[in-house]
Amino acid sequence: MNTKAEQAKGMGPADIGKLALASIVLIAGIVGFYYFSDNPNVPSFARVVGVIVAVAAALAIGAFTVPGRKLRGFIAESQFELRKVVWPSRDETLKTTGIIIVVVIILSLLMGLIDWLLKTVVLDWLLKLGH
Repeated sequence: MNTKAEQAKGMGPADIGKLALASIVLIAGIVGFYYFSDNPNVPSFARVVGVIVAVAAALAIGAFTVPGRKLRGFIAESQFELRKVVWPSRDETLKTTGIIIVVVIILSLLMGLIDWLLKTVVLDWLLKLGH
């Protein structure tokens, strides 16, 4: 667990401006993609590349804001924690999967048996007692 003390900072006007600019760039890329869809001189590949460039530019602009820095820190800490995970071996994974399949089959049969018993009791015995 990370015990760094962080100062709570709000977004300033510069951050709001950067996020607005990132939104404008992203919207411009999407609008450009659809605007040039009817133009036969612009290939589909160029339109897709334009959207990808717009998304990359918007992410780059947004990365230098307070929320962007927090997100980058979160991703870096997540990657650090992910390196600590001990992944199961192939043999352990196969054995665990086999056990789960067997348990699911057994529970399914058990639930089917309970359902059949309840159906038999209610429909065959209890409802026929009234006749």
